[in-house]
Amino acid sequence: MTGVLLFLGAFLASAVEMVEALTIVLALGVVRGWRSPLLGVGAAVLALAAIVAALGPALSLVPIDALRLVVGALLLCFGLQWLRKAMLRASGLKPLHDEDEVFQEQRAEAAAAGRAHTGVDWYSFTLSFKGVLLEGLEVAFIVITFGSTQGRLGLAVAAAATALVIVAATGALLRAPLTRVPENAIKFAVGLLLTTFGIFWGGEGAGVDWPGGDVALLWLLAFMAVLSYALVRALRRPAIGARPLGGGA
Repeated sequence: MTGVLLFLGAFLASAVEMVEALTIVLALGVVRGWRSPLLGVGAAVLALAAIVAALGPALSLVPIDALRLVVGALLLCFGLQWLRKAMLRASGLKPLHDEDEVFQEQRAEAAAAGRAHTGVDWYSFTLSFKGVLLEGLEVAFIVITFGSTQGRLGLAVAAAATALVIVAATGALLRAPLTRVPENAIKFAVGLLLTTFGIFWGGEGAGVDWPGGDVALLWLLAFMAVLSYALVRALRRPAIGARPLGGGA
């Protein structure tokens, strides 16, 4: 049960971050050519792989209870941040994230920037490297913490790699931002999973003996989902009463 939820959480979180990184790379590639953005992507992927390879084994040396307590607290903070933004978007209090709008903005900026006549286009290289690295750091954090806490780093890496292959292949085929991906719904799910694991592992690290063992993950997840849905409904009522909400879910 833990393995399934761990894979799902790492996969969905990785997919969301990679879709956002893909938008940056696509905008640069369409306007300025593909060589330099892809070089930036490759350099960022190597840097992220080095981070995972270095920190993963190092965390395995930390006592498991201390590791679960610290990781649980971090995941709880991280998950609540994702969940808060998703809830505000679902309730209409925050605009939905629009990958097409981001793509057009990035494309306009890329077209306006100066271009190198020979060699590597350092503007494209730097932006793609920075975009992939920054988005990928969140993926690396989730992969390392999920894998190290449960002793399943390989499973978490496999989930992230699967997401990378799917997103990269889809982007290569479409050559367009993945606007039809239900990004807010995925972020909502990721926020719920990260928060659930944060509560579960933090409790284990503090000495809590969860009823049913790993099965407790399911009722914790169900509780967080019901609570989040109720809060979205409560936030949506005053917004509807004050003014009509624009945009769709």
